[in-house]
Amino acid sequence: MNEVDRIIDQLRRAYDGDAWHGPPLRAILADVSAETASARPIGGAHSIREIVRHITFWHDGARRRIGGEVVEADEVEQWPGAIDPGAEGWQQELADLERAHAALVETVGQLGVEDLDRPVPGNPYNVYILLHGLVQHNLYHAGQIALLKKVVG
Repeated sequence: MNEVDRIIDQLRRAYDGDAWHGPPLRAILADVSAETASARPIGGAHSIREIVRHITFWHDGARRRIGGEVVEADEVEQWPGAIDPGAEGWQQELADLERAHAALVETVGQLGVEDLDRPVPGNPYNVYILLHGLVQHNLYHAGQIALLKKVVG
């Protein structure tokens, strides 16, 4: 197994695999209703829906960065609003996350080990750091979602 394969393994484990820390993101989201996803049980904190859209944005952003694009997102872009606040919109947001994850894994699968040392346009780090950072980012937010689920009940 080369380093690209190991990174793909970590991306998959964090999203829908056998994660070392506990349930992966997909399992945490599996039983979340639109109502729970939209709830704001902690003042000033993001909702589960907002966090899911944020994770989706950065899956797409990382894929675009790997492709050579400079992605400099402001707060509004990183935390996009809901298109449809109902149950259909929630299901679409989950499908968007699934699509973004699959597209990212496909893109990473096309990399050679040497590509991991390539600088990320507009950033002071390389593709290796970007991808490991994304795994860390996903797990950080998965933990937030798990806590929000508990607070909502």
